[in-house]
Amino acid sequence: MKYAIIIPDGAADRPLKELGGKTPIEAARTPNMDWITTHGRQGTARTIPPGFESGSDVAIMCLLGYDPAIYHTGRAPLEAAAQRIPLSASDWVFRCNLVTVVDGIMKDHSAGGISDAEAQKLLGELARSMELPGFEFYNGVSYRNLLVYRGDEEFEVATKPPHEIPDQPIAKHLPRGKGSEILRRIMERSTELFADHEINQVRRQMNLNPASGVWLWGQGHAPNMPTFDERFGIKSGCMMTGVDLLRGLAVLLGWKVREVEGLTSFHDTNYAGQGQSTAAALDEFDLVLSHIEAPDEASHQADWKTKVESIEQIDRYIVGPVLEKLKTFDEWRILVLPDHPTNIDTRRHGDDPTCFAMAGTRVTSVVQLPYSEKNSASSDLKIERGHELMEYFLRGGNL
Repeated sequence: MKYAIIIPDGAADRPLKELGGKTPIEAARTPNMDWITTHGRQGTARTIPPGFESGSDVAIMCLLGYDPAIYHTGRAPLEAAAQRIPLSASDWVFRCNLVTVVDGIMKDHSAGGISDAEAQKLLGELARSMELPGFEFYNGVSYRNLLVYRGDEEFEVATKPPHEIPDQPIAKHLPRGKGSEILRRIMERSTELFADHEINQVRRQMNLNPASGVWLWGQGHAPNMPTFDERFGIKSGCMMTGVDLLRGLAVLLGWKVREVEGLTSFHDTNYAGQGQSTAAALDEFDLVLSHIEAPDEASHQADWKTKVESIEQIDRYIVGPVLEKLKTFDEWRILVLPDHPTNIDTRRHGDDPTCFAMAGTRVTSVVQLPYSEKNSASSDLKIERGHELMEYFLRGGNL
């Protein structure tokens, strides 16, 4: 059996007046996703368990079959695994976003999708200006970076993801609790250092959002997870993604990460290359997962046009070629699902159950309707404990 999982991150949404009351999925041309639902099944899965904040760290861990209540220790440690940063059991890891704050308001959680080179220079200067014992900055991709602490300081802090507070005052969302003083000091120093930095002067001249400072959140210790083979008996897995969070999960699951030239987390990504690489990997691996961040980023920017376009590109250049490749094998299954909704009207993640579509060997069709949030919700296939979806996809499908 060959398995393919395609995750159009944050593609699920609410109806929008700009789209005549349709969601971006409903407005997009998605003949391949529609083929999956009309020849297979669609339903919903709750990938954000009660008590958890909606985020890809929780949602993707859940849809991969790992109960976040048991395995989730924070978002940042998963990204540290992607960079293979060595961590002891007592080390802390924080996500370190470069953000745009204007007059105390969170305007952009990504500092305008700042480049890797710009991020590296800014964080390097911040690290040298502070000289904090035990703290180490690690560059990731674009605005997504990490801060590791190796020392005796104890943290019992509450933090907030910056993408969850768009256009809101940051004052009430700053880190609080034991150890928060030093985190706030780092954030304050970054604001002072970056204010008139040459990088930001150029970005303003180019009408790009400046990196006004760093935002620390998503803290945790290194997780202890069984590999995917140990949990499900699938011997080989491979992932394509443009973000470190997913790469980190792949490392922890014992999967290979296959790099694709031109792959980014935005709409400028190489959709065609990712689709070709995903399809080709099925010759080598039992399970291949392809993750595309673009719909989520478009949602956070309230850009409904780009979100619709990204969903159409995913369907045409990734779902289509992968589906055709799967049909060349005797036994196969495909699963398509956003990890969580990301709602354009709020620019934030939602926690409603996400819509999934699956088809393939021994997956029987019940209701032949196009793929959409509404049609998935009308199905009797509702998986309330989202971490059980993976077992259903691998073993069931005809229940």
